[in-house]
Amino acid sequence: MGQNPDANTGPNPKHVAIIMDGNGRWAQKQGLARNEGHRAGVRNVENIVNACRDLNVPFLTLYAFSAENWNRPRLEVEALMHLLEQFLKKQRGNLLENGIRLRVLGRLEEMPGRVRKQLEQTLADTAHFTDSNLSLALNYGSRTEVVDAVKSYALACQRGDVDPEKIDWETFASHLYTADLPDPDLVIRTSGEQRISNFLLLQSAYAEYLFPEKFWPEFGVEDLAAAIQSYRQRERRHGKTGEQVKNERLTTQR
Repeated sequence: MGQNPDANTGPNPKHVAIIMDGNGRWAQKQGLARNEGHRAGVRNVENIVNACRDLNVPFLTLYAFSAENWNRPRLEVEALMHLLEQFLKKQRGNLLENGIRLRVLGRLEEMPGRVRKQLEQTLADTAHFTDSNLSLALNYGSRTEVVDAVKSYALACQRGDVDPEKIDWETFASHLYTADLPDPDLVIRTSGEQRISNFLLLQSAYAEYLFPEKFWPEFGVEDLAAAIQSYRQRERRHGKTGEQVKNERLTTQR
């Protein structure tokens, strides 16, 4: 009758979002400069991107650079931009070979010219892929996203494209950076810090959260698999009762 061999677990998350935290503290523990921690973090990105494809998670979003990160020391910001540029050059082949589409969430127009050029080229080269998706949150902040969405929606009202009296969540969400992405099912923040840091605040309203203690450079494929398994064992209610969720699960297994 199509029974689930593991009836106590749910499906894989469709969309995993990760706050990659702890590069600097990892480097400090190793007696290294902060920039070396960022380098190690960049190297880990490829492992996790490929692991998501292998674990049948079609959407991965990584919080790479927040709108507030511009306030960090100038030399650190410059080093981060250089690392991003090098990452894009190196990973373009990996994305193309494995059919992974790159997306950017944030104010791309404010990024340095050389980085923006690399991003735009890779966005164009991978735009036709659909099965695997990597979104980089760059120059991103959830509050900034809402401001930009309100501006976009107001302009649409002025043009007569939408009726402001008929606004609903779906209409407003179509003006967010994530308009063509599913909401995240699982949000992970590495390093043990338990805060969201202005990341996908509206989209993650019903997401499950995990706060593993490991710093991002040491958060490996096994840790991601364990996080996904933990997610599958949780009961997601979306406002319903546990009994309703149980009955719906039994119905789908018949």
